[in-house]
Amino acid sequence: MADPITMSPQGLNVPSNPIIPFIEGDGTGPDIWSAAVRVFDAAVEKAYTGQRSLQWMEVLAGEKAFNQTGSWLPDETVEAFRTYLIGIKGPLTTPIGGGIRSLNVALRQMLDLYVCLRPIRYFKGVPSPVKKPQDVDIIIFRENTEDIYAGVEWEAGSDDVKKVIKFLQDEMGVKNIRFPQTSGIGIKPISSEGTERLIRAAIKYALKNNRKSITLVHKGNIMKYTEGAFRDWGYALAANEFRNETVSERESWILGNKEANDSITSEQNAQQIDPGFSMMTPDQQKTICDEVDEAIKLWPTHGDGQWKQKLLIRDTIADITLQQVMTRAKSFDVVATMNLNGDYLSDALAAQVGGIGIAPGANINYDTGHAIFEATHGTAPKYAGLDKVNPGSVILSGEMMLRYMGWEEAADLIIQGIDGAIGAKTVTYDFERLMEDSTLVKCSGFADAIIEHMGASVAVGA
Repeated sequence: MADPITMSPQGLNVPSNPIIPFIEGDGTGPDIWSAAVRVFDAAVEKAYTGQRSLQWMEVLAGEKAFNQTGSWLPDETVEAFRTYLIGIKGPLTTPIGGGIRSLNVALRQMLDLYVCLRPIRYFKGVPSPVKKPQDVDIIIFRENTEDIYAGVEWEAGSDDVKKVIKFLQDEMGVKNIRFPQTSGIGIKPISSEGTERLIRAAIKYALKNNRKSITLVHKGNIMKYTEGAFRDWGYALAANEFRNETVSERESWILGNKEANDSITSEQNAQQIDPGFSMMTPDQQKTICDEVDEAIKLWPTHGDGQWKQKLLIRDTIADITLQQVMTRAKSFDVVATMNLNGDYLSDALAAQVGGIGIAPGANINYDTGHAIFEATHGTAPKYAGLDKVNPGSVILSGEMMLRYMGWEEAADLIIQGIDGAIGAKTVTYDFERLMEDSTLVKCSGFADAIIEHMGASVAVGA
């Protein structure tokens, strides 16, 4: 008997035979899905020996939906994801010539899937362009509903953009639009609510999974009231809602200074955490000293080295982050950032561990339980029907889905199977051409290899 997954105040309620909507995807999507679904079913069977199973329900989106229904994204598809809470999808074609600009973005916005979760890790043996890909083990929490992806923009030369520019110039006194007659205009909304729910989810994830730090990635040195506010709201939320579990990087410096010198004064401490302290105005110096005094108040719960066991909250500028994830990847653990930064960062990191072909992704609303797990790559139509491409992205997204459902044993088997297949150098063409002494297999053959390397069943309750 198939039953829906439901959400209660205590969290997800996952039956033994949950209904899971799926979109096979466009282009290479059918090839990938055919391989992936066998891996999912095999992992569940091996883990639970018939006590649990996934009840798949196909829903339509993209070219297949348009060809069969005349709609790129039928209402029935959105309603299925809304009703059954958790689903999975392959890559989708973006319609050309107006309408919905991105089906992926549309689903995220319609279901308010505010977290784009992108875990990026290295599988031993995967070809990589960097020297130490094994240093990458980073979880990205990318805000999914705001920033420039909100789609609030006007085309250059249009009547609407002229109204917007006139308002900005006449009513708001804006003088630095360099070429107003030929400019398109976009709006970048960043809210406290959107920021807080993303960072709250990131902190809860980090605490649950024993991660060491959260890095807030932003460009607040330029966009002070959007990306700078994201940083400030993030620090404030950590301090207000997770005070006993977290410590900011500056607080750690202050507490560390006092541990090294118990008699240090507030002013001396301030000089050590801010090298430009002596050049500040008296009011600025007072602000830093007040910060020191507030941090020292944490001594009962964070002093004497206790802060070293807390979740560290830090921030970095977006551009330097893209450099440091290559030069010092071990410094990053969980990353929380806005939509555009997260888009750049997740793809850059995926390249370090072998490419977007094995990069999984999920779009989640942790408040309602809704989640869609998805391939992060495109449709690659020239390979459609050839049973050729790497199905790793969807397979690892399914692994994330199983873990989100609490089916850890099945998820572990998928990781074990992928580790084994890659370790045996039984791989698809994208890896085979870069690996010595490897065995080339088709998309379906890679699924066979993963299943072959899964371990024995484990005994768990239904």
